[in-house]
Amino acid sequence: MRPRAFDLIAFDWDGTLFDSTAIIVRSIQAAVADVGGTVPDDGVASYVIGMGLMQALAHAAPDVPPERYALLGERYRHHYLARQHDISLFPGVLPMLHMLRERHHWLTVATGKSRRGLDEALRSTELQGVFDASRTADETAGKPSPLMLNELMREFGVEPERVLMIGDTTHDLQMAVNAGCASVGVSYGAHQPDGFAALSPRHVAHSVADLHAWLEAYA
Repeated sequence: MRPRAFDLIAFDWDGTLFDSTAIIVRSIQAAVADVGGTVPDDGVASYVIGMGLMQALAHAAPDVPPERYALLGERYRHHYLARQHDISLFPGVLPMLHMLRERHHWLTVATGKSRRGLDEALRSTELQGVFDASRTADETAGKPSPLMLNELMREFGVEPERVLMIGDTTHDLQMAVNAGCASVGVSYGAHQPDGFAALSPRHVAHSVADLHAWLEAYA
């Protein structure tokens, strides 16, 4: 049966499905300290989540010279990998995804993570066969460029009005606007939801249970 409103649902990863915001923030701060930059506060470090890695690090550490960006990226990956096994899906995410699959939505991921990082996360046994496709910033373009969503729409032959983007940052919602797609914001991730209204999400979910209920009723 044709889904109610959306054929394709694209999820951001970190802070939307994966409870990783705090670890990413700490890893950014530690990496900047390692290369001698001014350590960003939690607000600045969380704001860049969802961007491509080097775009995010350059924004979070504007006093680090470009010639040290490669080292900055290496130090971020070092700190993140040391903590990654402490990260898990938010409670309730798997039942929500299985509900959507049973309703025959195409489920995809559009993330600022690298392809290597996402593939490692997707190797989890519980996620095998859950997602139909994914795009990462390093193989397309960082948010809010619409390229990730544009490629997913082409792959499945879906029009923008039949696509829903779900994310925890203004970068996610702006990407949806740029692609002509609908969006839903979640308030439990990296960004405070104060800035969401200007980007006209269909809903702002304050928990995974809230998101599940909205999707079941309206997606």
